Amino acid sequence: VGPYILITPNETRRNQLQQIAKKELDDLERWKRNHSPGPIKLTPQRLGGKESEAQARQKQQMMLIQSKYQQKYKREEHIRTKKAAEEAEISRKKAIQREKAERLEAKKRQGEVQRREMYSEDQYYKTNELLNRLALGLPKSDSCHIANRGLEPAAWTGSHTYKQALREDENRRLKEMKQEQRRKAELLEIKQKQEEEVRTRAHQNEQRRVNNAFLDRLQNKTQASSIWQPEYPRSQDYYSN
Repeated sequence: VGPYILITPNETRRNQLQQIAKKELDDLERWKRNHSPGPIKLTPQRLGGKESEAQARQKQQMMLIQSKYQQKYKREEHIRTKKAAEEAEISRKKAIQREKAERLEAKKRQGEVQRREMYSEDQYYKTNELLNRLALGLPKSDSCHIANRGLEPAAWTGSHTYKQALREDENRRLKEMKQEQRRKAELLEIKQKQEEEVRTRAHQNEQRRVNNAFLDRLQNKTQASSIWQPEYPRSQDYYSN
């Protein structure tokens, strides 16, 4: 062991610290006595004692069953509200799609009317132009009359065939667009039906599980209450206490 230094305690400092600590403890005790709560004064009341233990247990069990049914009703009400909101959203989307299809159909009809008007106007001008050209260059011989009369139906037939082909192509494209819209609507309806079936099955399974669990708990409580029997009757003062 190496050398060490022994320091003697300072008795004066120790006494001062002890006096300070004692004073603080005395102040704490005095503060507790001054701030201690007073006596509690309550009006005497009659507590219980009017029902037997079996009646109280039965009443408690009925209250528990009622609370279970209330929770079940709240869950079902929430599911119904959610389902109604989903159906309203689906109806809104259907209405939007239907409105879009109607606007597209109206736009197509308007375009068809405009094309017909343009075709009629163009046909009128071309016919007048052809007649004027034939009238200006018409020779005096009868053979030229016959030849020119034969040229006019041929030109009109070609123009009519071309316009008819354009109209048929436009009708075909319009029909294809209608079929595409109808197919999309059918796919959307099938998807909504499948989602509705999935939600219905999930709701039925959840309801079946909750009912089975409730019946199991109720059966266990009934068996436990039938097994337990009190050994002697309790007095009314016992229940009051």
